[in-house]
Amino acid sequence: MIWTSPVSKAASTDSGCLTDVGRIKVGHYTEQRRPTGCTVILVEGGAVAGVDVRGAAPGTRETDLLSPLNTVEKVNAIVLSGGSAFGLESASGVMQYLEEQRIGYETPVARVPIVPAAVLFDLQLGDARIRPDKRAGYLACKAAKTKACEEGNVGAGAGATVGKLFGSDRAMKSGLGTASLRVASLTIGALVAVNAAGDVLDPKTGTILAGARSPDGKRLVNSMEQMLQGKYPNPKVAGENTTIGVVATNAALSKAQVTKVAQMAQDGLARTINPVHTPLDGDTLFALATGSITDAPNLTLIGSLAAEVVSQAVCRAVLRAKGMPGLPSCQDLTAYPRS
Repeated sequence: MIWTSPVSKAASTDSGCLTDVGRIKVGHYTEQRRPTGCTVILVEGGAVAGVDVRGAAPGTRETDLLSPLNTVEKVNAIVLSGGSAFGLESASGVMQYLEEQRIGYETPVARVPIVPAAVLFDLQLGDARIRPDKRAGYLACKAAKTKACEEGNVGAGAGATVGKLFGSDRAMKSGLGTASLRVASLTIGALVAVNAAGDVLDPKTGTILAGARSPDGKRLVNSMEQMLQGKYPNPKVAGENTTIGVVATNAALSKAQVTKVAQMAQDGLARTINPVHTPLDGDTLFALATGSITDAPNLTLIGSLAAEVVSQAVCRAVLRAKGMPGLPSCQDLTAYPRS
């Protein structure tokens, strides 16, 4: 029986984007020499930020700063990048751009831009010596705009793949996705680059959208079912994964509250990626609160919506991705039977 990927409400094509939150710009740099790139989320007026790191192989910068125990309240940008740890250099280009705009944390001698970052591993695609650098981060800032809904093989998602528990040769192409939700005056948005070791599924139906394929590449095998049958081999992709993203709200939140939102938002990954938060992944989600509405925040509502919008963004990341030679996506014309 031929299986095709139904597009459910959770993965619909009209789900908005992160910039719907307001006071946020998104810019991408997509490398043309090989599939990689970086994405910058600019909040030039500053936003209260938190982070939650669940994967065991993270590549991050300035995440300790975001602890509610520490001093600085607001960030000026978040960077998501390919290139593994090398890609952290792209945050320096974002700092250069913000310094030129005289944006940053005020000190007696300089304004210091606050730019946390996280990276994913995409070095296996093409020449690993080509990765996002300082120039890439700077150009992503120059390209940033307030109506930015580009998805798929763009920015930090350019080299993203999923379904790698049985080796990269059995993986599928993924990418970057974004979505937003509104409830009354409250807006929640998310942007996620999905580079998971596990499969991506539609949380509404349980249907696998993209994931590990059979050795002949013609079927989806369902990684979790394979493991339940004792068919999981020794990992071939240690540290070569990681899903990274940003969730944002227009609510006014404290650092402790926005950190809780980041924590709750991780449930969106757990609903759509299986398995997730593994020793092979460095899954990291940042959360931002721009504070443009001053109503007393309902943290349960905000965190619950954050998880939902993250799950939508994850689905869109695989639905909007375009395949490459040897790496089909769920957009490809050939339908994949389920084994």
